[in-house]
Amino acid sequence: MIFDALAADAIREPVRLRALYEQPSAMVRRKQVDRLHEAARRLIGCSSLVFVATADADGNCDATPRGGPPGFVAVLDEHTLAIPDATGNRRLDSLHNIAATGKAGLLFVVPGREATLRVNGRACVSEDPELLARLTPVGKPPRTAIVVAADEVYGHCPKALLRSAAWRPERWLPADAAPSSAEVTLSHLGDPALTLEQVVAAEEESLRLRYE
Repeated sequence: MIFDALAADAIREPVRLRALYEQPSAMVRRKQVDRLHEAARRLIGCSSLVFVATADADGNCDATPRGGPPGFVAVLDEHTLAIPDATGNRRLDSLHNIAATGKAGLLFVVPGREATLRVNGRACVSEDPELLARLTPVGKPPRTAIVVAADEVYGHCPKALLRSAAWRPERWLPADAAPSSAEVTLSHLGDPALTLEQVVAAEEESLRLRYE
């Protein structure tokens, strides 16, 4: 495996790593805060997509997208926010990890905007009925919610999304350039009895049921 060869001489000392880069500017260091200031709350209120990063007790990592209408993530106070757990694949990877370690990292995205917001902190999975009753972006309370206490709040500069041209349709690849979700699933399952048409039909049925 190529990784093993590269990992043998990989950088493992922070001092060696820092020597390869300039120091961050004073502004970059100062703009990390420990609470959800007014501008951060406004951005979260406009966000319809958040990426949730977690790890289990053994350090195995996971990152998953969560979406909903703008403002589907509720800011409960200047330190705390809650993400309703919408119907998904029922693997519960993120929830298992949070239950095990009590930590999560979030990246909020606003479609069409290059700025993103990172929130890292303590996390828990809540089934509190009063909280869940407030989290109804799809019309009914969720079974649980991810609650995060913001220990680190950081506004990213727009360079990554500018470089990716994520919001510029004229720079997007043709629709058939990347494999579809069904093609990826079929490849991973490795079942010669399955056809692409069957996987597509199963995905369409799953999506139909989740939006009802």
